[in-house]
Amino acid sequence: MQRRSTRQIIIGNVPVGGGAPVVIQSMTNTDTRDITATVNQIRGLAEAGCELVRVAVPDSVAADALQEIIRLSPVPLIADIHFDYKLAIKSIVNGISGLRINPGNIGGANRVKEVISAARERRIPIRVGVNAGSLDKTILDKYGRVTSAGLVESALQHVRLLEENNYFDIKISLKAFDIPLMIEAYQKISEKVDYPLHIGVTEAGTPWAGTIRSAVGIGSLLSQGIGDTLRVSLTGDPLEEVGVGFEILKALELRQRGPVIVSCPTCGRTEIDLIGIAQEVEQKILHIKKPLKVAIMGCVVNGPGEAKDADIGIAGGRGVGLLFKKGQVVRKIPEECLVQEFLKEIFNMACE
Repeated sequence: MQRRSTRQIIIGNVPVGGGAPVVIQSMTNTDTRDITATVNQIRGLAEAGCELVRVAVPDSVAADALQEIIRLSPVPLIADIHFDYKLAIKSIVNGISGLRINPGNIGGANRVKEVISAARERRIPIRVGVNAGSLDKTILDKYGRVTSAGLVESALQHVRLLEENNYFDIKISLKAFDIPLMIEAYQKISEKVDYPLHIGVTEAGTPWAGTIRSAVGIGSLLSQGIGDTLRVSLTGDPLEEVGVGFEILKALELRQRGPVIVSCPTCGRTEIDLIGIAQEVEQKILHIKKPLKVAIMGCVVNGPGEAKDADIGIAGGRGVGLLFKKGQVVRKIPEECLVQEFLKEIFNMACE
C-alpha cells in the first residue's frame, strides 16, 4: 500500500511521518491532577501497545502534576491545551513531549509566539487540532455550515500562524463525527501540505458503534495512504481504543501485533459450539504480542483449506476437532478438550 509522503517529526522518542509506521495514540480519561490514577492508566495503555498518550491539562495544578507523571510514564506524553497559553508553556517546561493546541484560541499572535518560542527551545512538536464542532464563527458564516473546505481553511490559518514564526514541527488533525466530511477534509489537506496527519473520527460513540464508525473512517483514509498517527475515540475504557486501532492497522497489513483471529460465521453444518469457542479463545489470547494468525473453523471438511494461511487453527466436527498448522492437519482432539489443547498449542507457538 503506497503511503502519502510526509515530513517527519519526533515526539519524545517516537517518529511520526516520513515513512515511520502509523502510530497508535490514545488519551487518558483520568483527572490529570490525580497522579497515581493517571500513571496507572498510561502504563496500561502502553502495555496494550499505545505509543503516544495525550493528557488533559485544564489548570496549573494539572500542569504541575505533569512533572511526576512524565517521570513515571513509559511512553511520550502530549499535553492537551485549550485557551490558556501559560498552561502550554508550563507543560513544556515540565517536560511534555508534544502539544495539542488550537493556535486561534489561546489569546492572539503574541501569545502564540511565546508558546512557539518555548516549544522551539525544547524541540516540542505542536499538533494543530481542528474539530467540526468548534469551527470559528467567521468560517461557519462564510460556508453557511460545517464543510470540508471550512475545516481545511481553519487548519491552514492556524498552521500559518506557526509558519510565520518559522515553526514547522507540526502535526495536523481535522476531526469530525460525519465520516464523509472527515474523509473529504483529510483528502483535501493531504494535497496542500506535507505535514504528518493525525486521523480519527471524533466522538465516534460507544465501543460497539464507535468501533464501526472508526473502522470505516480511519480505514478509508489509511487505505488511501493518508494518516501518520491515529486515535479511535470511544466512550469507554481507553484500552479499547488501542485494541481497535491495532485491529484496523492489522486489517490493512500496516502493523503487526498480537493474534489475528480467522473464524467462520457458522452455518447449519456446524456441529460444535463454535461461537463459544471463538469467544473464549479470543479473550484468553489477548495478551499475546507475537503476530499469529489463528483460525477457528466450524467445518472439518473445508476448515483447514479455507484457513490454510493460518499459523494454527482448529476445525470442528461432531464431538471432535482437527488441529492444523499451516494448513496441515496435525491431530484430532475430542471436543471436551478442544479449547484447552488449542490454547496450549497457541501459547507454545507464541513462545517459539
